[in-house]
Amino acid sequence: MKIGIIGGSGLEDPNILKDAKEIEVNTPFGKPSSKLIIGKINDVDVVIISRHGKKHDITPTNVPNRANITALKEAGCTHIITTTACGSLKKEIGRGHFVILDQFIDFTRRRDVTIFDKFENGPVELNHTPMAEPFDEKLRKALYETAKSLKLDVHKKGTVVTIEGPRFSTKAESKMFSILGADVINMSIAPECIIANELNIPYAAVAMATDYDCLFDDVAPVTWEEVLKVFKKNADKVTKLIINTIPKIEEAEK
Repeated sequence: MKIGIIGGSGLEDPNILKDAKEIEVNTPFGKPSSKLIIGKINDVDVVIISRHGKKHDITPTNVPNRANITALKEAGCTHIITTTACGSLKKEIGRGHFVILDQFIDFTRRRDVTIFDKFENGPVELNHTPMAEPFDEKLRKALYETAKSLKLDVHKKGTVVTIEGPRFSTKAESKMFSILGADVINMSIAPECIIANELNIPYAAVAMATDYDCLFDDVAPVTWEEVLKVFKKNADKVTKLIINTIPKIEEAEK
């Protein structure tokens, strides 16, 4: 078993990641967002990619999702777990709460959202990946049960709408996404999840709510400063959740 982690801020600490080494790789889709950091967490092999680059200088639109997921596949990753900040579209999903995502709505417009640029042998089953349940159930269960054991504020499921960004939503858009059934909103998860499914890698994501977008009239609209404030306050919780989930993934697969 080898677990790929995307957006692994805080997990690169040498006290957490054992036998760590960096490697630079290339893929048929170009270079991934960052070098791969390979090591062990709780004696489980892991590979970490920084989604937006080491300096967080890659915009959501330009994250090379195909290269990132392919790099993890070629590195031998059998599972992928990711972390992301998100806006809440439900009052009950408060700032700092975690959501173990189970569905997505893709509202991106400028992304490469498939590895199939052409049908080599005509349209066959391989090209048309089922996506009814895009997030792996075993991984989701491991994340949820771990979050509960750590006494984190966690929601067992939730639908994320992924928008293009980097701008935040208008009030009209925020209201529309809520009406469509989204529980949270972000700028990264859908393309990753799609490509992981196309490459047949079990994938799950834990989203941390940092704001309420601009849905509610009695709550100030989201700002980048507010996102950072809440994220930094809860970053250690994200790291602890991932570290403690990893051994449970291995147990679930035995």
